[in-house]
Amino acid sequence: MRIATFNILHGRSVEDGRVDVDRLAAAVKSLDPDVLGLQEVDRDQPRSLGADLTAVAAEAMGAVDSQFVAALSGTPGGTWMAATGEEQPGSASYGIALLSRYPVVSWRVVRLPALRATVPLWSTWTNRPYLARDEPRVAVAAVLEGPFGQFTVCNTHLSFVPGWNALQLRRLVHSLSGTREPLVLIGDLNMQTGQALRTSGLRSIAAAATFPAPDPRRQIDHVLVRGDLRSRGPAEAVRLPLSDHRALVVPCEGP
Repeated sequence: MRIATFNILHGRSVEDGRVDVDRLAAAVKSLDPDVLGLQEVDRDQPRSLGADLTAVAAEAMGAVDSQFVAALSGTPGGTWMAATGEEQPGSASYGIALLSRYPVVSWRVVRLPALRATVPLWSTWTNRPYLARDEPRVAVAAVLEGPFGQFTVCNTHLSFVPGWNALQLRRLVHSLSGTREPLVLIGDLNMQTGQALRTSGLRSIAAAATFPAPDPRRQIDHVLVRGDLRSRGPAEAVRLPLSDHRALVVPCEGP
C-alpha cells in the first residue's frame, strides 16, 4: 500500500506560473498512490481554469472514493469567508481532499479552531516583519476498507502560525480518539518532525525533507501513525513539475 500527501499549490507550477490540469493528472498518476491527501486544492476557481482539481486527481489515480472539503469559500488572497459545508454547487472554493483506491466506509469532517486576529510574523524572504491573516483550517477523515481490514486516514493542512498549528494538531488528534485503528494522519502540518511528534503523540513512518521543492531543507509534510501500521521501505520526497512542496510517498503495510 502506498500512502502519499501533496500540497499542490492549487496545481500551479513555480517555474512557469501556470495551472495545467493535464500536468496535475500526470503528476498524481506518477505517484501511484493507493491513498492520497491533497492540500491547497481549488474547485471552480478562475485561477485554476474553473476545474475540480479533486476530480482530476481522482481520475488520474483510479480512486474509487474521494472527498473535497472546502476550508474557505471565495478567492484565497482576495474576498473569502470560512466555508460551512453548505456552499452552493459551482461556487468558488478552496480546501483539502482525500482520495482512495479502497472503498470508504465512513467520512468525517473536522473544522479546526480559527485564528481570527492578524499576527506579526517574520518573513525569511524579505527579512522584515509583516502582519499575517490566517485562513480557516479543516481536516477530513475516512475509515477505509483496506487490504488488511479497516483503518482510518485523516488529511489536514494546519496553520502557518507557530503555536496555533500545535493547538490545532492537539485538537485534531483528540477529536480522533476512539477512531478505528490503525490511524494515519497525513498532510501539511506546517511544523517540523520533532514538534509534530511531541504535539500529536503519534509516530512518523516517513522521513524526508519536503520544502521548498527545488532544494528542500525542512520536512513540514508528514505521515504519522498510531497502531499497527509500518513502512515497508524508505519514504521518498518526489519533486514534480508543480507546487512549492515535494510530494511525500511511503510504502507501508498493516498487521
